[in-house]
Amino acid sequence: MIAKYTRNLPVHLVLIAAVIVFAFPVYLAFIGSTWDAGTISRGDMPLTPGPDFVENYTNILTSAQGVRTKGIAVLPLLWNSLQMALAIAIGKIVISILSAYAIAFFKFPFRMFFFVLIFVTLMLPIEVRIAPTYKVMSDLNLINTFAGLTIPLMASATGTLLFRQFFLTIPDEFVEAAKIDGAGPLRFFWSIALPLSRTNIAALFVILFIYGWNQYLWPLLVTTGREMETIVIGIVKMLSTGDANTDWNLIMSGTMLALIPPVAIVILMQQWFVKGLVQTEK
Repeated sequence: MIAKYTRNLPVHLVLIAAVIVFAFPVYLAFIGSTWDAGTISRGDMPLTPGPDFVENYTNILTSAQGVRTKGIAVLPLLWNSLQMALAIAIGKIVISILSAYAIAFFKFPFRMFFFVLIFVTLMLPIEVRIAPTYKVMSDLNLINTFAGLTIPLMASATGTLLFRQFFLTIPDEFVEAAKIDGAGPLRFFWSIALPLSRTNIAALFVILFIYGWNQYLWPLLVTTGREMETIVIGIVKMLSTGDANTDWNLIMSGTMLALIPPVAIVILMQQWFVKGLVQTEK
């Protein structure tokens, strides 16, 4: 037993060192969120929590009024980001799983052509199609609306590809048995294909939620009023041109609050997330 732990000791030490390297900046941000702006600006911030934890977090949640800069309370920003991330993740999954199901199980003209067309969009990031997408949203009067913020980001070629590859692993016997039992396409999808896809859905949901939560460029372009801004935009707008003009304590407090929802999603869905990534036998 001792030999077993000794053999794995170097691997564990490397992993622990990697965790420390990646977690230390987050720890510094947390420590900074508990001190006043002057202590941080002078470079006197220690590595232990300060006395301003409650004051900083109350301030950033309610008004975000700093000594040098004026921001916006992050509570509505967090709510906007949460709505956007959930809508993007759920919308992407629904569209992807339905399109993948149609491509995998239905025979219709130009089926593979449409699949290849969807696959090619993987080579076109949002930065490439940002101008025509903005023009379409503008023509539809969806600028500075929740629909304009989320709908353009819902289509997912990656999700369609992943679900299609999974559906192709479903044995043909399942399809034949469903037909014998009188199940139509929708019944087969709801009773067989969808339950078998739950681990894939969970894994994809975690990835897409974080993707939607971290969006910056598109929300920056499509939102014109502060009532529609997300937490990422709010934190960036609190940054001043120089370090001396920045309330780093409030920014770090907002950053720590912005970490909570994606971290919570990963922790709560960790087991399903890992299964969806590594499970090969359905």
